[in-house]
Amino acid sequence: MVYTVCKKEQRKNRKRGQSENMKYEHITEGRFIDRPNRFIAHVEINGQVETVHVKNTGRCRELLIPGVQVFLEKSSNPARKTAYDLICVNKKGRGLINMDSQIPNKAALEWVKAGYLFPEKVQVTPEKTYGNSRFDLYVCSEKRKAFIEVKGVTLESDNIARFPDAPTERGVKHLKELIHCMQEGYEAYLLLVIQMKGVDRFEPNWETHREFGETLQEAERAGVHILAYDCLVEPDRMEIQDPVLVCLASDWK
Repeated sequence: MVYTVCKKEQRKNRKRGQSENMKYEHITEGRFIDRPNRFIAHVEINGQVETVHVKNTGRCRELLIPGVQVFLEKSSNPARKTAYDLICVNKKGRGLINMDSQIPNKAALEWVKAGYLFPEKVQVTPEKTYGNSRFDLYVCSEKRKAFIEVKGVTLESDNIARFPDAPTERGVKHLKELIHCMQEGYEAYLLLVIQMKGVDRFEPNWETHREFGETLQEAERAGVHILAYDCLVEPDRMEIQDPVLVCLASDWK
């Protein structure tokens, strides 16, 4: 069955604070050279070639192109093998994309705690275990008990954000676990944190992992809330901002 979801959640009319504005320190600009493996890259910084840590083990081939401008955070730990973390890429025609795979969960935690997702005051617990599953966030209040799984999205083409950028059996498992939570009486959410600004919509990456897209459709039919938000990205910060259209129709054969 072909299924389509097109939703825009209204932003809460609240004064934006620092709670969901994730800051970095000691930012340095560089030029990407190459990536020998998933964990490190070579970057030219102030005329010197440095080996840096890549804070994303995904492929990111459309981002890490030789010569592209990148931004790095200098570590405060002098004992580290690598002095810098690669966190942000200036993609031609798109602008800044944050590729730090750790920041979506941190940003989502602060964003939910700040009251941008639910109208009432909630308690938020990260990394909550339920049965054989562990979810990124557990939210409870007098009105609700909810599990939230967070996915960072860095893949974009033709102004469309897509996930995943590589086959993800783990992602499929998370969706099935969210469906199980719904069946047990909990609310369940998939929060897609799009680590860039200005995309038109989100779609599953059907060509890369069709099973993920089909399971995402199944989850939505089961009542799982599928939400996507873009982010304001600057070299030293990322801030969750506006809802993005979610379209689950499959046109790929």
